[in-house]
Amino acid sequence: MTTDFLIIGGGIAGVSAAARLAALGSVTLLESEENLAYHTSGRSAALFEPNYGLPPVVTLSFASESYLRSTNGGVLSPRGMMVVAGKGQEDAFAPERDSFDLVEVSVAEAQGIVPILNPETISRIAMADHAWDIDTDLLIQNFVREARARGAIIRTRSPVTAIARDDGLWRVETRDGPVNARQIVNAAGAWADEIARMAGIRPIGFTPYRRSMARIPAPGGHDLSRWPMIFGIRESWYCKPDAGALIVSPAEEHPMEPHDAFVDDMVLAEGLARYEKNVTVPVTRLLASWAGLRTFAPDRVPVIGPDPAEPSFFWLAGQGGYGFQTAPAASQLAADLIAGHAPDLAAQDVAALNAGRFG
Repeated sequence: MTTDFLIIGGGIAGVSAAARLAALGSVTLLESEENLAYHTSGRSAALFEPNYGLPPVVTLSFASESYLRSTNGGVLSPRGMMVVAGKGQEDAFAPERDSFDLVEVSVAEAQGIVPILNPETISRIAMADHAWDIDTDLLIQNFVREARARGAIIRTRSPVTAIARDDGLWRVETRDGPVNARQIVNAAGAWADEIARMAGIRPIGFTPYRRSMARIPAPGGHDLSRWPMIFGIRESWYCKPDAGALIVSPAEEHPMEPHDAFVDDMVLAEGLARYEKNVTVPVTRLLASWAGLRTFAPDRVPVIGPDPAEPSFFWLAGQGGYGFQTAPAASQLAADLIAGHAPDLAAQDVAALNAGRFG
């Protein structure tokens, strides 16, 4: 079979691109796992905080806000965020407060919202309500439904085994046979460089970093529904309510090879200890634990654009921890660049994201 656009990777980057590109031509999406969004997208903390990240990421986040808030009824719900600094961490507090546009509150005021905060170990707290939960499953399904309604073919359990360029087309080998494509969109997440190597394209130099999570019972039996997401200063840990329980992460960044990530028990224990230092209720048991990979380019900015040596190979990778909150704008930018349309983003933002910045 021959398709106009072959998307490799079925996370949020791939499925959002499928929805956009299906309006421009035939689309086939290949995902190696049995389910979409299995690796990184399916293990996200799922918060929309538009001030989070480097300037090009912030630009994409703000450009995505309208879609996330209203399209198909929206996928956002109120959450809020809080940053806590322990004693001895005061020097780092003000820059972080200001970068996230937070307002400082007293420890007593914060305890009125999150009663388990420990006044003996916490010195300063800032918070704001401009952070929202993302219904990640709904967002993925909305994009999948839109893509399929426009004729896109989505294949799971279809790992790519070889890629070659032949007579102006890409020939991509899969377990179900070859697929010929005029354009490849590399949305393979942690495996993006591997896909490039298969295609004879120079890798960008992406690094996947492991991040671990634990799900614990509601501390002290409290109702967590109105608690914000809470970050330790310099993102040394975080916690977030999740369906009546609490997700706690050590927020580690350990470089890894691409793989189905699993928890390092020692790292998780150290992160839980950092969390426990700031609260009055200890962790006595885990409901579950897991890990995911957050993949970054060398400059920690997503890569969205044609390969400078082979324009029919398009990069849509390196979203790091920002994939869900930037997906609407990132996928629209990809579609605009592929179609030759003028992007809505400013030229300097497009250049900051383009693959050509790596030479």
